[in-house]
Parts: sequence; C-alpha cells; structure tokens
Amino acid sequence: MKAISSRGTAGLNLGAKVIAADNSGAKIVKIVGVKKWKGRKNKQACAKIADWVKVSVRKGVPDMKGKVFDAVVVRLRKPWRRLSGERVCFEDNAVAILKDEKGNPKGTQIKGPIAREVMERWQSVAKLASVVY
Repeated sequence: MKAISSRGTAGLNLGAKVIAADNSGAKIVKIVGVKKWKGRKNKQACAKIADWVKVSVRKGVPDMKGKVFDAVVVRLRKPWRRLSGERVCFEDNAVAILKDEKGNPKGTQIKGPIAREVMERWQSVAKLASVVY
C-alpha cells in the first residue's frame, strides 16, 4: 500500500459498527479485520483513515447480509494530524466497500465527503466521491 501524508490515529477497533458510505447495498457493516496491519503479539488490530479492512455486512440488502467484503475507511471521527499541522475529523465513521483485491469499488457513488488521504492511496475510490476534504 502507498504511504499517506499524515500521521494516522487509530480510531476503529475490531467489532466496530460503521456506515457503508457507498450505494453497494450495505447500510451498516462490522469491522472484522485490518489487512496489512503490523503490531506486536497479542495486540488487537485497529484501523486508521484510508486503511484496508475486512467487513461483515450487518444491515442492508438481504443477499449481502452476513457476507464478508474488503473495504476502505473513508471517514473517521477520531482526529488525526496532517503534516501541515492541522487536525482533521468527521462527524461519523464510514467505509467504502471494494469488489476485488485491486481496490475497485463495488458501488457507483459515495455519499458524503471523504478524506484527502483516501485520495492519495485509493484513486479509484476517490473518483466516486463528490467532496474531498
């Protein structure tokens, strides 16, 4: 994965229920894993902005319910620091669901704003967003 130009703060633990910000059919998803996460033994993984996570669909279209997908964290309530010194946070936690390992999004549009760090790491997801902060 490409590096991002900010100091990410761990804001989402495993088991956190977040909003699916795209129109893929999922409404509420639960984080079940963080891909490419490095940490010490017996430490629980946690997700930051623009991280690649595994999610299980909790609410949404019946044929998607209970299935596991890859996703990208696009909004985070926990403030994180950019290299310019500013601190950024959003009103809610949200993810965008991916359809394959290459990072192509499952939906065709993303509701609400996304972070600039997502645009740096996941260009195909950022193309669908209406607003980038």
